[in-house]
Amino acid sequence: MPEETVVADEARPKRSDARRNEGALLEAAATVFVRSGVEAPIREIAKEAGVGLGTVYRHFPTRSDLVLAVYEHQVEACAEAAPRLLASLDSPADALRAWVDLFVEFLVTKHGLAAAMQSAGDSFDALHDYFETRLVPAVGSIIGAAESAHEIRPGVGAFELMRAIGNLCIAPDKDDRYDPRRTVAYLLDGLRPSN
Repeated sequence: MPEETVVADEARPKRSDARRNEGALLEAAATVFVRSGVEAPIREIAKEAGVGLGTVYRHFPTRSDLVLAVYEHQVEACAEAAPRLLASLDSPADALRAWVDLFVEFLVTKHGLAAAMQSAGDSFDALHDYFETRLVPAVGSIIGAAESAHEIRPGVGAFELMRAIGNLCIAPDKDDRYDPRRTVAYLLDGLRPSN
């Protein structure tokens, strides 16, 4: 195939059914990764998505491609939730709690993705930068609104809060006595103004 044809094909937007299939695959893969780990059989992901194996490999030729795409998809979902939550909830503090719940769910359910992504080398470093670039401003907008409404104490840093939440969600050993969601709730309680 001539090179010009390849470039033209890559520039062409995906058909709506292809976008739907890709979205279904990403959601299915995230579900399967949580349930069975990132080494789950590709046929399990295809079955969960309701598509054939060929469709999975057409969208994601390697497992690493799929893992990276799931991670990016989840980061985008968190980033896009911020303005929606601010617009739809009664207060910025409520929006912050709702966003943090989404972020914690993302962190807790992505265990295993990190190890798989480490094998991607430079792609992992770029993805970490992408994570910060998309999510720090997202939560920063909610923090700014909550500070302006005097619903949280001033001076809360977006990166600092995300880092603290991330550290609380690290659970290398599955200990049923520790629930990161409850611990993060304690952290959020500490953001309330002292007056």
